[in-house]
Amino acid sequence: MNTFPDHQPLLLYHAAQLVTPIGRALKHGRDMGRLKIIPDAAVYIEGDIIKDVGSTEELQKKYNSGNMERIDLTGKVILPGFVDSHTHFVFGGYRPEEFIMRLSGAQYLDIMKMGGGIQSTVDATRKTSAETLFNDGLKRLDDMLSMGVTTVEGKSGYGLDRDCELKQLEILKRLNSEHILDIEATYMGAHAVPRDYPGGSGAYIDFMLKDVLPLVREKNLARFSDIFCEEGVFTIQESERYLRSCKDMGFDTKIHADEIIPLGGGELAARIGCVSADHLLAVSGEGIRMLAESDTAATLLPCTAFCLNKPYAPARKLIDAGCAVALASDYNPGSCFTNSIPLIFSLAVIHMGMTIEEALCSLTLNGAGALKKADTIGSIEQGKKADIAVLAYPDYRFLVYHSAKNIVAMVIKNGKVVSNRLFSA
Repeated sequence: MNTFPDHQPLLLYHAAQLVTPIGRALKHGRDMGRLKIIPDAAVYIEGDIIKDVGSTEELQKKYNSGNMERIDLTGKVILPGFVDSHTHFVFGGYRPEEFIMRLSGAQYLDIMKMGGGIQSTVDATRKTSAETLFNDGLKRLDDMLSMGVTTVEGKSGYGLDRDCELKQLEILKRLNSEHILDIEATYMGAHAVPRDYPGGSGAYIDFMLKDVLPLVREKNLARFSDIFCEEGVFTIQESERYLRSCKDMGFDTKIHADEIIPLGGGELAARIGCVSADHLLAVSGEGIRMLAESDTAATLLPCTAFCLNKPYAPARKLIDAGCAVALASDYNPGSCFTNSIPLIFSLAVIHMGMTIEEALCSLTLNGAGALKKADTIGSIEQGKKADIAVLAYPDYRFLVYHSAKNIVAMVIKNGKVVSNRLFSA
């Protein structure tokens, strides 16, 4: 977690609205739509912690010391900083030709079999220097910050070996120390089976468990471990063996589940207690039922379905069944080369049947829960980190009404203004 020198207390006041979920754990089902809305709102911040939240009248009476920075947010909306809980943003090379191939009818798994897909990015990432990967990562994080993201998850998975996987994780660690955003790292060596790997997928799992994950743990390079459970990649049985072994080693676990074929990844995630099951475009009814009865976040990635021209994950069914749904970008160079928070909001509400309130919870508190950080971030309330996004309009519904447009005018991270482009709407 990034730390910064102490700075003056900060009072945000006269915001048209403050809109936030409330709580320190995942919100399930219809509770996701229950937000706290304060008109003419104010927030008082000391250091990097929110100390008080309420009306402008109330907080201006309580905090009137001269030694304080004050920001008038008349006509603006205060929200929690967004949490993008699923990305692959450290990579080398690009794959525009595959995007066009898919538009012409080529299938994702077929492209992988032809040597494209993940393996193509693996080849490019292995050849890319650590310094280039780091500098590209800085630029991508700046872009995320401009859209109100204050915490992001980043995965490895474009090495499929020991040295390049460790290189990606070490870059994520360096980015976390040098960039203002907080980055949660995930080891995802189980992103694919390396080309012509002796012994196939089972032997590769053995290699990761024996030769790579102990080093990741020793160097404290990742909190999470993830696997792509999919036809032609890793089976349910292999995924269960791998994830249980990762848990035994002290990792929290995630799973790319039921993205293309309904293999039962959602059920597996709930059964073994994964922190999140991600994608879920093809999740079964039983998978939905089991996820609803678990503390596993159902992380949906609408931009991936959009870019692949696939049906969206059944957000409405998941929420109505009582699942805790999170939304994330899946930013990567192949299946989803976008990290647009505004597009996520538009797709979730217009095409996936979510309410604006549910989508907001999914990108804040439940995104934090999908990273096991809901106790410290994801909502605006006393004692939580002062990670805040300010909208340029007076109503939070502009998040979708002004479709696919970035309307974040200011970002406050750790109690300090780090991005500021306030303008008249």
